Amino acid sequence: MVAISRIFLLFSFSLILVGCSTIQPDSRDRIGFTEFGQASYYSDIHQNNQTANGDVYQHNFKTAAHKTLPFGANVKVTNIANGKSVIVNINDRGPFVKGRIIDLSKSAFSSISNISAGVIEVKIEVVR
Repeated sequence: MVAISRIFLLFSFSLILVGCSTIQPDSRDRIGFTEFGQASYYSDIHQNNQTANGDVYQHNFKTAAHKTLPFGANVKVTNIANGKSVIVNINDRGPFVKGRIIDLSKSAFSSISNISAGVIEVKIEVVR
């Protein structure tokens, strides 16, 4: 009887652990995903702050924030106005401003637009 109770408790505990786990979808599952909207960039106050995946934000790295794409996904961001593009790695969550679909690091934004633009229209596409 005691052995059955222990087995039941172990089984119940295992189910609880499995139910509490969160698994990020593999970015390979999202290759080809595209979205259109506005991009902005991180302000200077975010320099050296921790991102949602634990990285430290640095202006000079080509990184970005997206609400749902998995961490580690590589995303091609194309400026609709001039056709310039940059590939960034998703390591943060956001943006949380209506109409904006991605927040770029300052260096990523500046490689496709003038910083003074502030917000630009973009197409994003998950790539390998």
